[in-house]
Amino acid sequence: MSVLVAAVAVFLVSALLWGLFVRPPRAKQPPVPPPPPPPAANPAVVTPAAPHDSATPPRLVGDSRVPVAVLPADPGLANTSYLVLLARSEARRRIRASSGLTYMNDIVAESQDSMLHRWDNRILRPVRVFLPRGTVANFQPTFLTAVQRAFERWQDAGVPVRFNLEADSGAAEVQFRWRIQFEGDRTGQTEVRWDQDGHLVSGDVTLATFDPKGQPLTDDDVRVVALHEIGHLIGLDHSPDSTDIMHATTKVRDLSARDIQTALLLYQLAPGSLR
Repeated sequence: MSVLVAAVAVFLVSALLWGLFVRPPRAKQPPVPPPPPPPAANPAVVTPAAPHDSATPPRLVGDSRVPVAVLPADPGLANTSYLVLLARSEARRRIRASSGLTYMNDIVAESQDSMLHRWDNRILRPVRVFLPRGTVANFQPTFLTAVQRAFERWQDAGVPVRFNLEADSGAAEVQFRWRIQFEGDRTGQTEVRWDQDGHLVSGDVTLATFDPKGQPLTDDDVRVVALHEIGHLIGLDHSPDSTDIMHATTKVRDLSARDIQTALLLYQLAPGSLR
């Protein structure tokens, strides 16, 4: 019995010593990688954005897109004052807003220089016009009265320009001429000239005494032709609407509301570039 007890005691002491000094090897763990260094500041590196769902396009904050006629850049834009640019922007806005009431949008769209052309400050100092008697076939002295009535019609419509029809040839700014007939489908022609700021400075108006088919024109025919040509003389171009006197092929006998409103708007805006 004593031998058995001694053997058990020796076993327990041996097990205790084994647990204290002899441990089984632990399984090796993979090394933990060091944390990545913070990214260096580099403005050339852009983090790609997540692809956007094409069904929900991105919202453009503060972006307003209005379909307007694109005007060519002004080569002297860098030297243009802020107030002038602001005035041009307001002029473009008013022209766009007048769509339907005037044909100023069409005039600007057809313009080769994106400029408004008109006489300036010519109420107290009327434009000098030489209106001679004609020497061609079918000229009637009453044609002069018909032209005068056409000028008065534009003036009565409110256009702020006055014309002195008694100027002589040498001092005149506008010259009228008469011819028998034009080649092609027309009975009148107007050429106007302006300075770099869009102020009209002179003009030439030619009226026929026969229509393109060879029929003689009457006094009232001359009045209608003169209405159209004086429209060009005050700065208007052609209207796309055949109910306006300024349609390329005149079909009416008097100014329309759109003719009048277009002329009045032109003279409410500053002449010159819209760019």
